[in-house]
Amino acid sequence: MTPAFQWLASGVELPNLDYQQLEQWIARVANAHDRAVLSLNYIFCDDDEILRVNREFLQHDYFTDIITFDNCLGKMLRGDIFISLDTVRSNSELVGSDYDSELRRVIIHGVLHLCGINDKGPGEREIMERHENVALALLSSMSL
Repeated sequence: MTPAFQWLASGVELPNLDYQQLEQWIARVANAHDRAVLSLNYIFCDDDEILRVNREFLQHDYFTDIITFDNCLGKMLRGDIFISLDTVRSNSELVGSDYDSELRRVIIHGVLHLCGINDKGPGEREIMERHENVALALLSSMSL
């Protein structure tokens, strides 16, 4: 079964990325976590849209870089991933990272959530960061 990806933009321009490479990378990361991609919808948006989604669906009244809606079927990854490009840009400046690197980190962050990795409890953030770093290293090796 071929994974289905949709790359959508809401109120922003679709980022200039190598989507074919991203899809291969995401599938490999999922596989490394004993998962397979069924269908993933990435929706790139601005801060106004992510705030609206956060309020409407999660009853949270704050900006965030990513919201992941998990519709997985067992080990088959299926979900909608909203990414605020505004917040990705601000966060990249805060942590001293370049925008493209931060965007890739956020893209894989949503997939890792779908793989069952959390980041809200004690010690979980460090576990998530470790998995993000391993995934980003995999992407770098694919780029060679």
